[in-house]
Amino acid sequence: MIGLVGLPGSGKSTVGRQLARRLGVPFADSDQVIEQRLGCSIREFFEREGEERFRDIEAMVIDDLTRNHPGVLATGGGAVLRAENRSHLRSRGQVVYLRSTPEEVFRRLRHDVNRPLLQVKDPLGRLRDLFAVRDPLYRESAHFVIETGRPSVATLVNMIMMQLELAGLMQKPDVSQGLTRPVS
Repeated sequence: MIGLVGLPGSGKSTVGRQLARRLGVPFADSDQVIEQRLGCSIREFFEREGEERFRDIEAMVIDDLTRNHPGVLATGGGAVLRAENRSHLRSRGQVVYLRSTPEEVFRRLRHDVNRPLLQVKDPLGRLRDLFAVRDPLYRESAHFVIETGRPSVATLVNMIMMQLELAGLMQKPDVSQGLTRPVS
């Protein structure tokens, strides 16, 4: 399992889908799995039941996915807030922190009205606060840190592949087949 962590809007789902496709493995987004299990949006559940109850559900889903998902897993931005999630992610797979500055995330998401996180008076300030709290937790969880900056999704996928290969976690590409597989 390759887990992706980072701020909301750092590209975990987008990069994760492309990385899974490149590796020929399944992709899962923990937030989508949570919504499927809840039968409603995270936002609705969060408003109705509160953050603590949401984090309980999220922890169960992360535990399940890190045990049973054989591919790439994009986590919710706050998944690292619980020590058990950080531990499960780090011990059961390889974790890549897609590190984006609050300014980069704000630039990407400033017009996104579907993210409750940014529907506040000072969204950049909110992102800076989240970054201050979560950056050390993302680092604690991660085996690799990839600075997202301005590279394309394909470039980020290549950077992750290179890190995995350098760490001996990937076989060299089989050029005749066009495939790269995780080392078991």
